[in-house]
Amino acid sequence: MDQNYKAVMYTIIDIETTGGTFKKGKITEVAIYLHDGKKVVDEFVSLINPEQFIPAYITQLTGISNQMVQEAPKFYEVAKRIVEITQGSVFVAHNAVFDYGFIKSEFEALGYPFERETLCTVKLSRNLMPGYSSYSLGNLCDKLGISNNARHRAAGDALATVALFELLLKKNGGVLLPVEGNNFFSIKGLHPQLNVEKLTHLPHKTGVYYLYNHKAELIYIGKSKDIKQRVLTHLGNPKAQKAQKMKAEVADVDYELTGSELLALLKESAEIKQNKPLYNKAQRKNRFHYGLFSFTDRKGYIRFNIARNDGRISPISSFESAKNAKDFLFAKVEEYGLCQKLCGLSDSATACFQYQLNICKGACVGEEPCHKYNSRAQELIELLRYKYDSFLLTDKGRDVDELSVVVVKEGRYMGFGWVAKDAAFSSLDEVVQGITLYSDNQDARILINRFVNDNKQVTVRKF
Repeated sequence: MDQNYKAVMYTIIDIETTGGTFKKGKITEVAIYLHDGKKVVDEFVSLINPEQFIPAYITQLTGISNQMVQEAPKFYEVAKRIVEITQGSVFVAHNAVFDYGFIKSEFEALGYPFERETLCTVKLSRNLMPGYSSYSLGNLCDKLGISNNARHRAAGDALATVALFELLLKKNGGVLLPVEGNNFFSIKGLHPQLNVEKLTHLPHKTGVYYLYNHKAELIYIGKSKDIKQRVLTHLGNPKAQKAQKMKAEVADVDYELTGSELLALLKESAEIKQNKPLYNKAQRKNRFHYGLFSFTDRKGYIRFNIARNDGRISPISSFESAKNAKDFLFAKVEEYGLCQKLCGLSDSATACFQYQLNICKGACVGEEPCHKYNSRAQELIELLRYKYDSFLLTDKGRDVDELSVVVVKEGRYMGFGWVAKDAAFSSLDEVVQGITLYSDNQDARILINRFVNDNKQVTVRKF
């Protein structure tokens, strides 16, 4: 096994309990074996006083009686040891939902948030050793020649799981890491220079991540609310040919926390355009090629038209295609009672078709006064533009003592940054001095509007 993988630690765990669900049952025995990917390096085995009656059928199954646990330590007396031996490791068990659920529940009763990444050897065995009629621990031990002289006791089953896990490790190249959705990480196809230990220390936090090739060239930029899971998904078991090719080229990974999902989106968008990574081709340019524009004609009516974004005039809103823009405008024409002709959706030389159906109120032929028509058209404009001319948008920061900020001044996106949670500002200019400045663009406008209109988490302060 390559030295890059040596520091991935696992704790192989088995428990015995008073019943089948952690909502009612309690732990009667626990066995934990700390494994460094090659061998067991530490262990903890103990009976536990469950502080409740052990049913006779459980005693018959496990051999653990009420008398045996009477003088055993209670869970809170061994909790510190369990925390210490599992710290920084992946929690491994046969049917991990059961064991992890019980242990997590015991800690919750103590007011402690026990959180570990998990791997289930049942699911791993099904993936890496297909074809067995049953994936119970007993059946796998029989089929694979794993001895277990203490079945249904924590130490016996845990040691059998250790032996099974070592076989699974070998089949997967010497490392197993959990990936979102109960999948697992495979080193097959990874670049030999990639340090897998570094992947284990990626945070489960919001931010932007960067993938580099062996020449230290940036080949992909992404954002996620869970950086670690997203990176492991990229490098795990991708199905698409392009994703497999990228996985094979990744030799290093880096990241920057943002705290705020909006800041992660803004940062990702700006840096892709700036760096033009090889595998971000679809996002290198402004994705929103078509814009919705407005102007007032000689008769005083507000008109709309759809045209390509060329950067000279800022549109009210932008779209990925002309069809998307037209579909949107058709819907808004109906919703706001606007004229298709004045919105560029009808090329009739006289009245629009909607007028003939008594739907249009006649702005196209001058029957509806412009001030009445324009009041509805203006409602649509206000819906699509920033709600306020100048405002400060705040969201959660990278830690509890700071806030993230996004600045829009005089209708233009200025940039983003972070400030102390208790910071007070009398003007936007004070905020602008402490942020990173970015160019105003439609991607940023749409992202900001989406969060202002739909995300209850952000706070908007008008200036």
